[in-house]
Amino acid sequence: MMRRLGLSMSPLEVEEVILRTKDKEIIVQDPEVAVLEVQGQKIFQITGGEISERERKKKVVIPEEDIQLVAQQAGVSLDRAKAALEQTGGDLAQAILLLSQG
Repeated sequence: MMRRLGLSMSPLEVEEVILRTKDKEIIVQDPEVAVLEVQGQKIFQITGGEISERERKKKVVIPEEDIQLVAQQAGVSLDRAKAALEQTGGDLAQAILLLSQG
């Protein structure tokens, strides 16, 4: 009957499903996933599994000039300066203070 209506449904073996929103990720471990195809469109039905959430980390783009400035001011390598800038979300002053204290 489903085929006459243009529908087909099949299971899909999946280990993990990750749904990414703007600021978090929803992780479903060992879910049951069914794929429903309707008029060329695929609909994924996710049920069961263990659900957890985690905050989504935003990647900060750090200009090369900032890395060089922090390295020069703190007297450290470019790699250490870049790591400090990534840790402080690109905040130059905080990165220099962090490197100066450690």
